[in-house]
Amino acid sequence: MTAGGLNPTLVIRALCTRNADVRVLIEQSQSKAEITRRRARRVGWFAAIGQLGTMVAARLMRNLANKRIAQILTDHNLDGRMPVDVPVHRVASINDTETRALIAQIRPAVILLVSTRLMSRQQLAAMPCPVLNLHAGLNPAYRGQMGGYWSLRNNDAENFGATVHLVDAGTDTGGTLYQVRATPAPGDFISTYPLVLTVAALDVTCRAVADALAENLQPHPAQGPSALHFPPTLWSWIFHGITRRIW
Repeated sequence: MTAGGLNPTLVIRALCTRNADVRVLIEQSQSKAEITRRRARRVGWFAAIGQLGTMVAARLMRNLANKRIAQILTDHNLDGRMPVDVPVHRVASINDTETRALIAQIRPAVILLVSTRLMSRQQLAAMPCPVLNLHAGLNPAYRGQMGGYWSLRNNDAENFGATVHLVDAGTDTGGTLYQVRATPAPGDFISTYPLVLTVAALDVTCRAVADALAENLQPHPAQGPSALHFPPTLWSWIFHGITRRIW
């Protein structure tokens, strides 16, 4: 299940390369207005608008990001195109009754979330199999969004990493299956950190799916302090970019 994009496509291709029988459910992306309203309920309008500003600014840097993305794909010999022979189903949301009915029809052995909205508690309870998530952050310290960025911002570069975990009712709080650490290149920034982490995690993601198919999942509780992160506000992103070169 995914909202689409390059990172999930790379995961899909990696699974197909390992002969997995993959079906893809693509949900509609949430609008920026919807995301901002939801965040405002948690962090207030001032911070939510600042976070929206960062997303807009990052989009304006798309040309710079595209150059770096192309280099990453070349360096790792990766193809960013969706495999043509993979069945794709489009749904409004992973939490819809339509999605639940489709899952009942497909009868998957495992569900993998990559770049989706949170699965609701009710929908999760209705899933007939384990639900896994590829999270671009090292749990539990970097739950939520922009985990790679926040590890660098917190002077914690050794924990720039990704986690594959079971999905539970919390936000990135389920049992850890695998973790991997990576090192961003000087040309990476907030728009490319998730790709760096996705590429680094392709092998362990496929391993977790294989474990699920073999009914051999071995989750363990995440260790250490836990923190939930959101995108930085525009002003804090610019400040740390100028003063500490953390973009």
